[in-house]
Amino acid sequence: MPQDLPPSAGYEPVQYRRNLPVRGFRPVWYLAIVGAITTYGFYKVGVGIREKNELAREKMWSRIYLIPLLQAEEDRDQVRRYYAQQALEKELLGTETKVYHGDRFVRPTYVVTPGQVTK
Repeated sequence: MPQDLPPSAGYEPVQYRRNLPVRGFRPVWYLAIVGAITTYGFYKVGVGIREKNELAREKMWSRIYLIPLLQAEEDRDQVRRYYAQQALEKELLGTETKVYHGDRFVRPTYVVTPGQVTK
């Protein structure tokens, strides 16, 4: 019996790897795209924070400019209430009474109480 020998040119190489085509981009491109999207997102967040701060500053200054107007309205309301209270005292008591012993102005304080409950 003759012995089997290898071919004279040798055997073909054994294919031990799967020869699949590469799908998609290289990982560095995915990293670059994610980095670009993240950078854009942080930029928009920064712009939003800046705009929010500007709106808060504008709101603060508008309130500062409104303080004299609101104070004047409150003072007019205090005077109206004072004269209404004086008229009510004169109507009920027949004379004006002084609560304090001096002429120094004391800012009146009002307590809001609930009205009568009707059933």
